[in-house]
Amino acid sequence: MNKVKTIKGTDEETWRTFKGLAAKDSVKLGVLLKNMLKEYEKTRNVFWKTIFETEKILTDEEAEDVEKIINKRRKEYGFRV
Repeated sequence: MNKVKTIKGTDEETWRTFKGLAAKDSVKLGVLLKNMLKEYEKTRNVFWKTIFETEKILTDEEAEDVEKIINKRRKEYGFRV
């Protein structure tokens, strides 16, 4: 049984583009959305895997030095603590 769903915050241009993509590929909107979500999950996981599994660009000692400098600057006037 199909139910009507609402995607809040979707403007007319985005909705037209979404419907146009479905029509162009001759698929139902639900199928297109499901495929888009699967692809999003794949690329999202690849992105984070790349971020977390790359080599360090700073040594631990350099990172600690940078953190000390940042903490010192944040204590200066104009930064919230």
